[in-house]
Amino acid sequence: MAGAPPVIIWEREVESLLHYKELIPRLEEALGKFSSRDSAEVIQPVRSTVPLQKHNGFLGLMPTYMENDGVLSTKLVCFYNRGAGSTLPSVSATVLLLDPESGHMKAVMDGEAITNMRTAGASAISAKLLMRPGAEVLAILGTGQQALSHYNAFTEMLSFKEVRVWNHRREGAEKFCRSVGGPVTVCGSVEEAVRGADVIVTVTRSTEPVLCGRWVKPGAHVAAVGACRPDWRELDDSLMKEAVVYADSREGAMAESGDVILSRVEVFAELGDVINGIKPAYREKTTVFKSLGMGVEDAVAANLVYEQWKAKAYQL
Repeated sequence: MAGAPPVIIWEREVESLLHYKELIPRLEEALGKFSSRDSAEVIQPVRSTVPLQKHNGFLGLMPTYMENDGVLSTKLVCFYNRGAGSTLPSVSATVLLLDPESGHMKAVMDGEAITNMRTAGASAISAKLLMRPGAEVLAILGTGQQALSHYNAFTEMLSFKEVRVWNHRREGAEKFCRSVGGPVTVCGSVEEAVRGADVIVTVTRSTEPVLCGRWVKPGAHVAAVGACRPDWRELDDSLMKEAVVYADSREGAMAESGDVILSRVEVFAELGDVINGIKPAYREKTTVFKSLGMGVEDAVAANLVYEQWKAKAYQL
């Protein structure tokens, strides 16, 4: 009720309450609502940022209002370009859930698990819609928290016969393999990891291209998650110009994605356009899904966590 202190939900509790089988259908619905551009469904401005130059990072503000669903939230997220060997996190986030009628803050949640899982969920949706039928080989470039969440989402929601992983430090890749529940092949180079792969996930901290188009087989699907600044890259020009490019938000990609901006390619469609049946899914062609992350994804994930928390609290 108004005036009551907000619920505080820490990372471990968020992880215990949020599951892909409930989250992914809500994300898919939310992506479609966003792309409908109906202000009664979703109002979400492009993320605004404040540079943290001393610390080589920035603060992003991501508000969203879903009038028909009665959901109002914002995420505060700090991104950093950490040097090799840094023990500090590259992303730190908090999500606030508010009552849209009173403005009262209902909950404050650790945003890292929400960010990791909603990002991986959106990538899994992109693969479901855009990868070729019968895809067998998944390659993951990077071994951080986003790599782990993508491994979990992709292996839970999709089926692959082989999973490969690469990291610029082999010990990082070997540690990743020990942390997951299934067999993973450690590769010594990006080329080795992606040659012949049907689906490629890039979740690196790179600011320069690491994935070259000449290594990617025709018809592969790439979910590009890193490089969230206008001057950062993960994919080279040849891949971007050969692929059909999809994004979570066209405006977001044109404002924030170095892969899109610097290669000067057109975003063919938003993922929500495919979900809504407005644009086709070119499964037979090489496709790139450029993920920037959106406030509406945080909103539906946070609202799901809050619903699950209330249900659990009422059972006690």
